Amino acid sequence: MITRFAPSPTGPLHLGHAYSALLAHDMALERGGEFLLRIEDIDKSRARPEWEAQIYDDLKWLGLWWPSPVIRQSDHLDVYRNKLRWLWNHGYAFSCDCSRRDIQDAMSAPQEGMAPATGPDGLIYPGTCRANTNQSGTVNMPEDTAIRLLMDTVARKHGSELTGGNVLSFHETGQGPNGETGLIEFSTQEAIDTIGDIVLARRDMGTSYHLSVVLDDAAQGITHVVRGQDLFEATKIHVILQRVLKLPTPVYHHHSLIRDNAGKRLAKRDDARAISKFREEGATPEDIRAMVGF
Repeated sequence: MITRFAPSPTGPLHLGHAYSALLAHDMALERGGEFLLRIEDIDKSRARPEWEAQIYDDLKWLGLWWPSPVIRQSDHLDVYRNKLRWLWNHGYAFSCDCSRRDIQDAMSAPQEGMAPATGPDGLIYPGTCRANTNQSGTVNMPEDTAIRLLMDTVARKHGSELTGGNVLSFHETGQGPNGETGLIEFSTQEAIDTIGDIVLARRDMGTSYHLSVVLDDAAQGITHVVRGQDLFEATKIHVILQRVLKLPTPVYHHHSLIRDNAGKRLAKRDDARAISKFREEGATPEDIRAMVGF
């Protein structure tokens, strides 16, 4: 078993991060496996060296150990871009000039008063730039726009080739938000209807969380992905990309989220629940384990 913890250095680690890291670490060690640390710093506008240093310090204080060197996503941007070009050249992607405001405006008049459809990546893309799909595989991939996955091409034209049918799946050893566990299946039509043309590369990054995490998990040989239930639906995106890119699908273990007294999940802006704050107040690693339910 190989697990990983993959934080972004955009703020202090809080109790929710501690729970996820400890769970992934303990699961691997209990089975004689390996726990890896990865720094997901593709968002250069928000990533900071001081937060990365704090991640190492907090995790070591908790008693976690991982092998060196630690993979940093910013050191592998060429890998993500090369794979993105492969998707483009094979007709799986198209360029998109839409801003977030453009998408919101296009969705501002839903039919019959219905709320705009949302999926694991936010608002389901309305197809504004789909006229660009004739470029994919015929011209060089543009470098100054966002790149989106052409979901219906992946799901319909290549569905049987990618999945052996019209159903995709992954194994869940934890639980989704609604108690989903075991073999989780979803259809290619569901992917079209409820996920849509997700972003493969943002204009300001050259990649995306979804593309990078799939490639990194495969490159590091991750066998079990341990993460919060808020990413359960995003796993369907990752399974699709794994099929297209002919990569293995790990076992997934989604865990419950640590919440504040009002029931709201913790965010990095919740400095009052930062691990470093508890350390300053005299807490021990055993105290942190107790706080998160170990």
